[in-house]
Amino acid sequence: MAGEGLVEAMSRFTARVIRDGRFWLIHVPEIDRHTQARHLREIDAMARDLVAVMTGEDPTLIQLTIDIHTPDVAAAHLARAAELREESRRAQAAAAAELREAARELKNAGMPLRDIGQLLDVSYQRAHQLVS
Repeated sequence: MAGEGLVEAMSRFTARVIRDGRFWLIHVPEIDRHTQARHLREIDAMARDLVAVMTGEDPTLIQLTIDIHTPDVAAAHLARAAELREESRRAQAAAAAELREAARELKNAGMPLRDIGQLLDVSYQRAHQLVS
């Protein structure tokens, strides 16, 4: 077939990463080898280099999934932060909806857009957007 063999299949590997003291330990189970990195930004390159050295594969053709285990001391805080961010996103969306409804009610009551803007502490243009 035309073009067959021109595209090399990407090999799939997983880098399982945990923090140990001052280093990030990287384990690639598909080749059962380890390496380490000082910083998160180094993990991808270190894991690719490890796989390339052990398998002879081109590092650019490796499909790498990085699975970082968050240290237990921070995991609960990160989970709570994610919950709070989602609550905040929902609250902001609800506040925006209420602001639109207030602007529409004021417009329906005959209030000029400039007054609506001033009352809602938004620009004239934003007041126009809110009532539209």
